[in-house]
Amino acid sequence: MNNDEDKPEYPSLKAGNNDHDQMAGHDHKQMSGMDHSMHMGNFKQKFWLSLFLAVPIIFLSPMMGVDLPFQFTFPGSDWLVLILASILFFYGGDPFLKGAKTELAKKQPAMMTLIALGISVSFFYSLYAFIMNKLMPENHVMDFFWELATLIVIMLLGHWIEMNAISNASDALQKMAELLPDKVKRLSKDGSEEEVALQQVKKEDHLIVRAGDKIPADGVILKGTTSVDESMVTGESKAITKNENDKVIGGSVNGSGTIEITVTGTGETGYLSKVMDMVKKAQSEKSSLESMSDRVAKWLFYVALGAGLLAFIVWLIITKDLSSAFERMVTVFIIACPHALGLAIPLVVARSTSIAAKHGLLLKNRNALEEGNDIQFVMLDKTGTLTEGKFTVTGIEMLTSNKTIDEALKVIGALENNANHPLAIGIMNYLKEKHISPYKVENLQSISGIGLIGKVNRETVKIVNEKEVTRLKFSFDPSIKERYQEQGNTLSYLIVNNELVAMIALGDIVKPEAKQFIIDLKNQGIIPVMLTGDNKVAAESVAHYLGIDEFHGELLPEDKENIVQSYIAESKKVMMVGDGINDAPSLVRATIGVAIGAGTDVAIDSADVVLTDSDPKDILRFLDLSKQTRRKMIQNLWWGAGYNIIAIPLAAGILAPWGILLNPAFGAILMSLSTVIVAANAMTLRIHN
Repeated sequence: MNNDEDKPEYPSLKAGNNDHDQMAGHDHKQMSGMDHSMHMGNFKQKFWLSLFLAVPIIFLSPMMGVDLPFQFTFPGSDWLVLILASILFFYGGDPFLKGAKTELAKKQPAMMTLIALGISVSFFYSLYAFIMNKLMPENHVMDFFWELATLIVIMLLGHWIEMNAISNASDALQKMAELLPDKVKRLSKDGSEEEVALQQVKKEDHLIVRAGDKIPADGVILKGTTSVDESMVTGESKAITKNENDKVIGGSVNGSGTIEITVTGTGETGYLSKVMDMVKKAQSEKSSLESMSDRVAKWLFYVALGAGLLAFIVWLIITKDLSSAFERMVTVFIIACPHALGLAIPLVVARSTSIAAKHGLLLKNRNALEEGNDIQFVMLDKTGTLTEGKFTVTGIEMLTSNKTIDEALKVIGALENNANHPLAIGIMNYLKEKHISPYKVENLQSISGIGLIGKVNRETVKIVNEKEVTRLKFSFDPSIKERYQEQGNTLSYLIVNNELVAMIALGDIVKPEAKQFIIDLKNQGIIPVMLTGDNKVAAESVAHYLGIDEFHGELLPEDKENIVQSYIAESKKVMMVGDGINDAPSLVRATIGVAIGAGTDVAIDSADVVLTDSDPKDILRFLDLSKQTRRKMIQNLWWGAGYNIIAIPLAAGILAPWGILLNPAFGAILMSLSTVIVAANAMTLRIHN
């Protein structure tokens, strides 16, 4: 244990290591509702091979003891059916048997357990019937090979449809690991630079980070001044000036200057690792949510099990005939697993995802469709969600008549042309749009904490912040800047030969559709809440402009997640909308996580729904689709399983004293009819907006 300082501390953040391999199961957890079967093989391949095995069984076997018009037999056909059914049971039924084992181990029987009950009873009772018919052909025992084959094929088809409809989620944790560079520049004890793998970095190491490079680890600046873009990590939209002794975060991007840092956090102690731990924990807890179909299947399992055992006991007592009692119990078990139940939800999901895709929505978690109907709060990240997420020139105000606007912009462009921080990029993009070519600059220098100075056309020019303007005691009409400050803009000032010439404002522009979106949310009785890592002034100005009453600024990822969790702890249904790495834990933690399609891969992979058009108004379409989908799901579950209210008691023989006993063939017709109704009902799903 004393050698810990000498061990690499990064492997848990890099791809291909054991820790990551252990986390490979996150994909299927994000698709809660199928998580018990996602890892159990290729359903498409299983479906087609199982269908190949099932077709001969369907043509050679009676349906619940009744020969259908297309069925035929030949000498030895019963042996062929037995062989094919045995292969089909162990191959095609494997995902359901394994899924049932997992559900029962958790003491949470659901869809997999119900299906496993149906196919297991069908197979083993049919095996018993085959043996008895060979030993005592005069006492024919009905088999259920036809039901076994059709049940397995239809259930595999349902799972394949659902998995094909839902986008496969990538590993958000892997994407976080990729934010860090593979190689870093480390200072050795003699002061020379050496390139080493990130895994070799330890606490107290001194690293060199050049302009434009990713900062490889949490640390403190020893030498140099720079601006750091932490927006991808913390959500802060502005580039942050960093001086000696300031902290930097691994995964953020170094802006304008080369710095030397001493490492304070790596591996499990680093900022990104902590965010990854929050995501992993939230994924694990959220994956325990039951889908509507699983809840129905769980109760149907208990009802069928109880009714079947009760029927067996009662019929054994009344008839003293073990075979009759056993057959009655088996009939109950098989009827309790209707074919339509396996298609009830997948067909609706397939229809929903198709409609959603046409409206700019990518659905990654089926449960989101069920939960969206009950959403009470929509928590919104600011940068990139309600705003464009990039700095743009919002205005330029001339404070003297000595120069024109174009001349002022050419001078500002000369100073900012070679800088790579977000403000400079925003200014240069603006000049390109206006087709303005900057002047040439000489003797360009950076003034720490103030701005830039240089020579342009033999004039001394500066671009400085407001603090420097105040220090130099320049005065101008305060109303000129107030309206920009109210919207959270960053202000820079141009000084030429010690004269204040112009003010340029840059801000993260609010999306034009955002204001109406907030109004529409409120009209639906949903409360919008803004959560942002940006500063409180910017947060307040945007919230006030949009009409958002509740907002929180300067939040770290854990702060956002804690706020979301506090609402959920009070049994409130919360949707979280975001686009950054700092949103990932809260996206996973929320009842529904919605990622903006133009956001980071980490946010997209952590979400349940992705807005491919990055339009917040698509959230309203999702909520409408969710309501329509939930209604269809409930209708289909009633058609798929509701007939059991009548079928199970009749199959158990509750009306036998009055001469009414469910004919197995009639039960099969009911199952087929409910399957047709379920399919037709799913296709009528529509979205109103």
